[in-house]
Amino acid sequence: MTAPTGSATGRVVLLTTSHRVAPGLLSWPAWQALRTADRVLCADAAHPQLPYLREAGIAVEETSPTAEELVAACADGRTVVIVATGEGEPSLTDGLARLAGSGRVSMPDLELLPASYDLPGARLLDLVQVMDRIRAECPWSSQQTHKGLAKYAVEESYELVEAIEDGDHDGLREELGDVLLQVVFHARIAEEDEESPFSVDDVAATIVAKLIHRHPHVFGDATATTPEEVKEHWLRTKAIEKRRESVTDGIPLHQPALALASKLASRVRSSHLDVPLPATEGIGYDLLALAARAEAEGTDPEAALRAAARAYRDAIRTTEGLEG
Repeated sequence: MTAPTGSATGRVVLLTTSHRVAPGLLSWPAWQALRTADRVLCADAAHPQLPYLREAGIAVEETSPTAEELVAACADGRTVVIVATGEGEPSLTDGLARLAGSGRVSMPDLELLPASYDLPGARLLDLVQVMDRIRAECPWSSQQTHKGLAKYAVEESYELVEAIEDGDHDGLREELGDVLLQVVFHARIAEEDEESPFSVDDVAATIVAKLIHRHPHVFGDATATTPEEVKEHWLRTKAIEKRRESVTDGIPLHQPALALASKLASRVRSSHLDVPLPATEGIGYDLLALAARAEAEGTDPEAALRAAARAYRDAIRTTEGLEG
């Protein structure tokens, strides 16, 4: 129940802000409401917006009125702005709803005015903040090192792949979070390096610069109309950046063997090199040939073998009289 705008019952503006946006960066409607209000109230004396509001000449009263007191403050057409705390103002809004529902009180206009909004990726700031606290206060996390965490990066990556291959959408979201945690955790540890520290911001800045540089067809004047042309741009730019002598440089040799064989075959093919497979006999060389063939046909040999292995596992369980 609201009265018409400009009525004698006045107006209450509940001003909300995001803690993920720098204090003082408010929308123009928010500043207008603050400057034209008869009173500006805030229950939190430590609210991060208060120093900036006062610097802008806004008089803010540190008080927490009841619903009845707020309605009385709006008498004679006055406007009161409530600078909401991080939790909102549930007791106040509940009280106003009760008064409005009673039908016995002439209510002021009630307006919710978001003064700042989260940008895409804003929740990543929460993750960084949580990681900072965990690193400082958790007995286990505070002792971890890059080397000690390495195995978890591998495990979480495989769990992510499993969620993708299973078509598990909810699992995909969760596993992406677990992989992201590894990135933020390692970056937080790196901040403490005495010789060459870096932060998660440095990590993000590095990958942003790399993506822009390797996508001249998006951020520059180059042209690429097919995925193959994009890949050529990427490999050419990467070779210049890394100053590599061989197309095999940069391929991690500790990855699973089939993936390693496929990656080598991919580099040979994309570089237009004529390198015959070793003619030596043996299971390893047979698998190398199969991995190279799979790569040429556009098949991931690791994924193909995992799918076959799962089918074999299901057949075993069926033979045992178990469900898949």
